[in-house]
Amino acid sequence: MAEINAPDACIVGWAHSPFGRRDDAPDLESLIASVARAAIEDAGISPAEVDAGFVGVFGEGFTNQGFPSSLVLQSLPELRFKPLTRYENACATGTAAIHGALDFLAAKRGRFALVVGAEKMTATPGKQVGELLLNASYRKTEQGIEGGFAGVFGKIAEGYFQRWGDSSDALAAIAAKNHANGCDNPYAQMRKDLGFDFCRTESEKNPFVAGPLKRTDCSLVSDGAAALILTDAETAKAMQKAVRFRAAVQVNDYLPIASRDILKFEGPALAWQQALAAAGLGSVTDLSFVETHDCFTVAELIEYEAMGLVPEGQGARAVLEGWTAKDGRLPVNRSGGLKAKGHPIGATGVSMHAIAAMQLTGQAGAMQLPKADRAGIFNMGGAAVANYVSILERMG
Repeated sequence: MAEINAPDACIVGWAHSPFGRRDDAPDLESLIASVARAAIEDAGISPAEVDAGFVGVFGEGFTNQGFPSSLVLQSLPELRFKPLTRYENACATGTAAIHGALDFLAAKRGRFALVVGAEKMTATPGKQVGELLLNASYRKTEQGIEGGFAGVFGKIAEGYFQRWGDSSDALAAIAAKNHANGCDNPYAQMRKDLGFDFCRTESEKNPFVAGPLKRTDCSLVSDGAAALILTDAETAKAMQKAVRFRAAVQVNDYLPIASRDILKFEGPALAWQQALAAAGLGSVTDLSFVETHDCFTVAELIEYEAMGLVPEGQGARAVLEGWTAKDGRLPVNRSGGLKAKGHPIGATGVSMHAIAAMQLTGQAGAMQLPKADRAGIFNMGGAAVANYVSILERMG
């Protein structure tokens, strides 16, 4: 395996829109506009100093406006004639755009890079949303799975229960934890503490959706956007604030679920191993907190195992014993995660990095953890197919 070096890059500015049904933002263009200039202003630079833009938008039909990269110019005409590129990698689209910016800076093609992730999903009918998201699966063999991606993860949950035992209590605990955390996030789509009993019990308001997954086990269809300004570490020394990348790793696995043991999340596990090694850390418990990709509660459960927090098959222990609570040994999804914050596909990875940067600089408001020295971020495209891990820390 080739040696993985930490990027020479920092986040020096950010902006985050509210997530949810954004009738005030009628299209993708307006969502991009809501964060792009704000991130530049937050970094304390002028638009003219931005050397390139990297735009993350899911590529499967939530908008009939293709070719979204130059939509940035509608609100930032100062970037005219600068390179602007669209990135897409399923639900990891936002972090894919960040990696584009990291590569741009590493190649010394410029000094400041703008990253924007955005998605307008709620204008699309619900059944069509499920069908569009299923494009992130292997259509040849997974076309017939009912319930869209909820059906995919419903089958994963069924397989996990068969191998390791019924983990319904753990899934409900994850949902309840993330909804309680979401109450403190001003950007979250759903700011309501639902409680364990509601999440655990099937009801008219919380029906089964796919396999053992209920409505409270599934992330939310959302509109939203987030943006970052990245620069090199030397430039960042003179900035008002800076959050340094200690690692940024991407690991891809087979697209067909049948080609791998889907319950092991081998791609995410390898991404975590490589990121921790690149950052010079011994284990995930050397981090202050983690923002992880809980598109479904069973994903967060298996991700506990993939990140090395617990051995294989013991994910339930991490949440039921309070390890991942906001006051636990490794808080996970203090933002509320995709479960409560919402999951506008292209924005999710950028949002994770922005909220981690807020925590690390003491600017997370009601979400703020008492100790936030080092962050881990896991953003996943498809069912553990495109796997990105970042490790961040405050510079200085």
